[in-house]
Amino acid sequence: METAIAFILIFGSIVFFHELGHFIFAKRAGIMVREFAIGMGPKLLGYTKGETIYTIRMLPIGGYVRMAGEDLDAVELQAGYRVGVRLNDKNEVDMLVMNQKNYLPDMHYIEIERADLMKEMFIEGYDESENLVRYPISRDAKVNESGRLSLIAPYDRQFHSKTVGQRSLAIVAGPLFNFILAFLVFTVLAIFRGIPTDEPLISAIVDNSPAAEAGLMQGDEVTAIEGQQVDSWRDLALVIQENPETPLTFDVTRDGEALALEITPEAVENGEQTIGQIGVQSPLEKSIVGSVVYGATQTYEWTVLIFQLLGNLITGQFSIDDLSGPVGIYKATEEVAKFGIFNLMNWTAVLSINLGIMNLLPLPALDGGRLLFFGFEALRGRPVDKQREGMVHFVGIMLLMVLMIVVTWNDIQRFFF
Repeated sequence: METAIAFILIFGSIVFFHELGHFIFAKRAGIMVREFAIGMGPKLLGYTKGETIYTIRMLPIGGYVRMAGEDLDAVELQAGYRVGVRLNDKNEVDMLVMNQKNYLPDMHYIEIERADLMKEMFIEGYDESENLVRYPISRDAKVNESGRLSLIAPYDRQFHSKTVGQRSLAIVAGPLFNFILAFLVFTVLAIFRGIPTDEPLISAIVDNSPAAEAGLMQGDEVTAIEGQQVDSWRDLALVIQENPETPLTFDVTRDGEALALEITPEAVENGEQTIGQIGVQSPLEKSIVGSVVYGATQTYEWTVLIFQLLGNLITGQFSIDDLSGPVGIYKATEEVAKFGIFNLMNWTAVLSINLGIMNLLPLPALDGGRLLFFGFEALRGRPVDKQREGMVHFVGIMLLMVLMIVVTWNDIQRFFF
């Protein structure tokens, strides 16, 4: 149960920051945001404020910001339609009622002759006395479809009405905020825990960990592992991480006395790879400025590492069988949680960087794929045909779903069979 809560909080935080980036820059560009959703699937909770509904959905596997004009949300009124209209004190239409059964006070009917709900913002038709009438439509007008209310989106509030630069910023802001989240988490982690120094000294030991069971103690200095000299904490960590479930002989100095301890690093899933951990911490020092530098450095180093892993995948040095999906991430979270809140924070930052990088890949249906189409638009001087772009993204979504199924099945086989 604790693992499930940790997984939902971690993944929810990462998705929230990602979508917050889209949301903030969309609003800055004047784009109407219809929905800010955390999770996918059926709606569990919803709260409407202003022109946006904020929802939490059943499946904690993603989220989205639905902007006006991105999907088929435009209301089209064809000649001959009979709709109800309600006028405000400026004699503007402030509500269109599509279902004649939903009668509202002060509403009357029009048989439409012409209408434009995006650019010219008017409706023209014959009233119940067969008189031709024309009304302007309020920019804040609502549409009532069988009791479901939605706002009309004037053309200048729609996503595709904005410049390539504004749309690109609204899209790239999602991955950008994932990197910002990672930087903040690494920085806060350093402020509260301290900044690791590079001395091979043991400052703390996790209870019931391989190090504790082997007799390693706080203050011990590791001088060698398997006869290989250890000069820094980086050397120590690298050997441990590269040898999961492999017995290792540690040469240790304790109060001037030389000792030899055998420790077997525990195997821990860390994203797409398995690493060893023994449950020890390096010496720490506290500094606000140093914490900020540490946050930036860790974000950069993890970003480089993940790009290197992607390069290995492309060159065949890294198999698709080594990829992890939601099940793998859940199991990794379960393992990381055993080593405390600080390790969970570190894991959150690493996952956030992963999500940011994955979304920047120039693949259909991902943020990077959309940015690629914006690049084509900037070069050509005109947008790519919407139907063609939509078809490419649809195919991309289907391929990503297939990949997700394959990766999830591999996770299930790896952890449960």
